[in-house]
Amino acid sequence: MLVLGIETSCDETGIALYDSGRGLLAHVLHSQVDEHAVYGGVVPEIASRDHVRKWVSLTRQCARDAGKQLDQIDAVAYTVGPGLAGALFTGAVAGRMLAWSLGARALGVHHMEAHLLAPMLEDDPPQYPFVCLLVSGGHTQLVRVDGIGRYKLLGDTLDDAAGEAFDKTAKMLGLGYPGGPKLAAIAEQGEDKKFVFARPMTNRPGLDFSFSGLKTAAMTAFLSVDKDPHAVADIAAAFQDAVVDTLTIKCQRALRQEKLTRLVVAGGVASNKNLRSALAAMLEKMDGRLCCPRLEFCTDNGAMIAYAGALRLQAGQTSGKQVDIRPRWPLAEMSPPQ
Repeated sequence: MLVLGIETSCDETGIALYDSGRGLLAHVLHSQVDEHAVYGGVVPEIASRDHVRKWVSLTRQCARDAGKQLDQIDAVAYTVGPGLAGALFTGAVAGRMLAWSLGARALGVHHMEAHLLAPMLEDDPPQYPFVCLLVSGGHTQLVRVDGIGRYKLLGDTLDDAAGEAFDKTAKMLGLGYPGGPKLAAIAEQGEDKKFVFARPMTNRPGLDFSFSGLKTAAMTAFLSVDKDPHAVADIAAAFQDAVVDTLTIKCQRALRQEKLTRLVVAGGVASNKNLRSALAAMLEKMDGRLCCPRLEFCTDNGAMIAYAGALRLQAGQTSGKQVDIRPRWPLAEMSPPQ
């Protein structure tokens, strides 16, 4: 079965072709970073319009790269949530329209389920069950995964997600947009011991997260040195160190609670090399295994949508003719394909 994946949940247009027998054939991605940088963040209307402009040409390019014709596509999978309503709607309409014109099946995909399954695209995918840390701009969750749609939420963020805290802190420090990668980059030049920040909610039981206080602490430190630009790298290093430590402590706690030794990390922040290194060291001591998607599949992409869609389509699941989107869609509401 040849499945086209369309990802338009936020500010990246991703298209991919996945063959259930041969694996991923091709994927292309257009980032809107330059369009939004002047505004210091994502502008939903601009994001929606850019998806409309780009998806057709990207789809044709992906088909060429895969050596396929569009009329060979058996099904179209597209993101329906969670995400920005306008951006989701453009992709859902595109997916439904293309499926209808080709006489193909169509399926709306859960964006975070696709992130969770992204490591399955690698040559040595993790075996079920495992604990997954979903860590992105809008989500920081710990989930026990026993199979497709068999998810148990172990911990969630009570306020800012880790990626959101990275972006907001970067903005306060004057690092610009996109903040997370810029903060991580400048942190490499700093000394993480010049400033010391708390590891939020690690001194109490439970697996929930809270990063808003850490963000405030970083701003307080910045103000305490009169916004000295020379201190930015040190504050960034201390902030990143605190986030990484917090995530590592909670992941270890979740693995012990669930009596598991396999950890999957997915989402945009999964590309942070300090986080990967800390988690790998922790799992080595536990005689466990860390599984991450390749860097290009940590951020939003069409490959994970095509793959997640293919799994459910193979099980006989499809979407109705009506175009539905779910900007807010808890992962816990997902169920196994019937």
